Order: sequence, then C-alpha cells, then structure tokens
Amino acid sequence: MQGEPFFGLNPYHVALAVLGITVILARWLPRLVSRREPAAAPLMILFGAGVALLLPDLATLPDPRETPQPWELVSELTVIVALFGAGMRIDDLGPWSRWMPTIRMLGIAMPLTIAAVALLGVGLVGMTVAGAILLGAVLAPTDPVLAADVQVGPPQEGAEHPVRFTLTTEAALNDGLAFPFVYLGLIVAAEGLNPEAWLLDWFLLDVVYRIALGVAMGWIGAKALGYVLFRLPRDAALAQTGSGVVALAGILLCYGSTELIEGYGFIAVAMLGLTLRRIEKDHHFHRRLHDFSESIEHALTAALLVALGTMLPLLIGDLTWAQVAVAMTLLLVVRPLAGWVAMAGTGMNPRDRGIVAVYGVRGIGSIYYLCYAGSHMEFADEASLWSLVALVILASTLLHGFSVGWAMEQSSEAQPEGQGR
Repeated sequence: MQGEPFFGLNPYHVALAVLGITVILARWLPRLVSRREPAAAPLMILFGAGVALLLPDLATLPDPRETPQPWELVSELTVIVALFGAGMRIDDLGPWSRWMPTIRMLGIAMPLTIAAVALLGVGLVGMTVAGAILLGAVLAPTDPVLAADVQVGPPQEGAEHPVRFTLTTEAALNDGLAFPFVYLGLIVAAEGLNPEAWLLDWFLLDVVYRIALGVAMGWIGAKALGYVLFRLPRDAALAQTGSGVVALAGILLCYGSTELIEGYGFIAVAMLGLTLRRIEKDHHFHRRLHDFSESIEHALTAALLVALGTMLPLLIGDLTWAQVAVAMTLLLVVRPLAGWVAMAGTGMNPRDRGIVAVYGVRGIGSIYYLCYAGSHMEFADEASLWSLVALVILASTLLHGFSVGWAMEQSSEAQPEGQGR
C-alpha cells in the first residue's frame, strides 16, 4: 500500500532469520577451534539468550510457565523420535551380561538421583514434597536427544563399546521409567503425603501396568510394522521404496495408540526401535529409517534449544543461590556418585565406569516432563522448578558439550589394546 515502507520488518520473518543464523553459527564456530564434533547444543542456548537480550522487541515465544502446551507438544515429538532412533542404533542385543550396567543405572542410579534431588529440593530450596518429587523425576533421566555423541553409531555400523551401549540404552529407557515418579508428584500434590491412600494404586497402575503395556505395545507395533515394511506384499515391499517417512508414521502410530490405552508411549517407541531393528536385520532400509528420524530429531532439537535460550533470561531471572547449589550438586555430586555406586560390580574399568557415571546430559526430556506436569496441575513451586530446570539444562549441556569429546578419547574404546584397563 502507498505510504508503507517497501522493506517491512515482520517480526516473524526476523525470528526465522535469527533462528537460521543461530543454528548455523552454533554448528560452524566450534569447528574453527577444534576438530572434535562441535558442542552445538550449549551454543544454541547461549546464542538464543543473547538474541533475547539484544533484540528484546523481537516477537517472543509463549512463556512455558503460563502456556506450557506448545512446549509440551514440540518437546514430546522430539523425545519420541529420539527414543526410536536410540533403539534403532543397537545392532546387537546380546549377550545378556552387556545389559547389566544399563539395568543398574536404571534400577539403582535413577531412583537414588530422584531421592537425592527431592531431598535437596525440600532441604535447600524449601519446596513442597510434591514439588520436590516432581523436580527429582524431571531431572533424573538422561536425555536421548542431546547425548548422540556418547551413543553407539547408526544401524549396521557395529563396534558397540560398553560405555556407548550403556549410555545409549539408558537414555532410550529411562525417560519412560521416570514417568511413574512424575505421576507420584502429581498424586502427592493432589492427595497429600498419605501413602496408605494411594501407594498401592500408584504401584499397580503407574508402575506395573503402564510399563508392561508400553513394552508390549512397542513389541507388537514393531512386529506389525516390520511385516508391512518387509514382507507384504513380497514383490513390492515398502522397504524397497526407500521412503523414510514410514519411520515417523510408525512412531506416531505406536506412541499414540499406547497413550490411548494408558501405557507409557516413551517406553513403547524405544521398544519399537529395538524390536524393529531385529527384523530383517541386515536390510539397508534400517539405516534409512534411522537417518530420516535423526534428521527430524536434529531439526526439532535445534529449534527447541534456541527457543529455550530466548526464554532463559526470563526463566533464571529470579534464581537463588540455593537453587544454584542444588543444580551444581546434581551435576557434580549426585549423578556421578549414584552412577558410580550403581556400576559397582559390572566389571568396567574405573575410567569407563566414571564416564558412564558422569555423562548423563539433561535437556529436552526435562522440558517435556515439566510442561506435562504444569498442564495437568498448578504447583506452588512452579516458578522455582522452571528456574532450576533451566539452569540444570544450561549447565549440563555446557559440561557435556565442551568435555565429552575429550572424555570419550580417554575411554578404553579409544585406547590401544591392553591400555584401557
């Protein structure tokens, strides 16, 4: 229209351009100073925060504390795609003994971490018991999205070192196994600290039933999807088309159907990946399925990390020293100590045992769990929860991103034969 400037600075288009340049810089700049895989995740968060501070008038995203649903939906999709990908990466499930470190990390380290963080939340921050339990559940699981650099390689690549196998399988399964504790926090918030009233129901429904259903639905879904992909019709199977979009369709079908019958969809999609990988194991289509899902995962992750960065000045604006102490204690004491205790007796050498104990990055999964809880119930500690979780994600990605390359070089995987022990 006459009188309007030809070049209009539409805030939405500016935001898209900023997102693009932020992701490119985060991926490119580290390569100028290091030949290791770039530590892009922390840079995306930091650059996003810098954009928010330098361009405060830029169109802002909805505050996750007030409008959690958009954040919940995007982080949920990112996590389920990542969990499927983590399952697909595992070439060889046997022997049973290689699962013992994973079982110990899931059955010992994670409950210890939840309990320790909950106690810190009550004792140092003054949170309610319900809020503290939720905090422990949100921060205990490691993230399948940001941990690719410590996980095993793509399908059919082989050489699955015990450190990478443990961290991959832990990340694939512990997001779903944290859900019972999220529900526990919601139950305590609604009904109070009276275990006699809800403990049995919580155990039977949220622990036994939903976990078992998640496992079963993932196995059934993989068998059905494998039949459609590889065996019917035999002369024109879908796997011959090379279309990786089938992976996303299968993930959505498995996850949605599991959630509809009140199972844990996170466990189902991890089992979907693990089981589907055993069907026509040597078929080239497995690599295509993995690569397609990984591309979606990387795109969603980049957008979420930059978005979280833009919210960071707001979320951590009212941090207290007690919250900082809890965050640092979790990352530097609780997780390493819980992991070290859990790994006792696994036969790993001390160096590998230490790497598994330390490198459990927190990230997109924590965002999802907190949004999920916030959309189902209003917590008295919600502002404190967001401040603390945002700080832990930032600190965890910094610690992980800038040191994990060096740490993996110190593992027995990178040592000459005979020097890893």
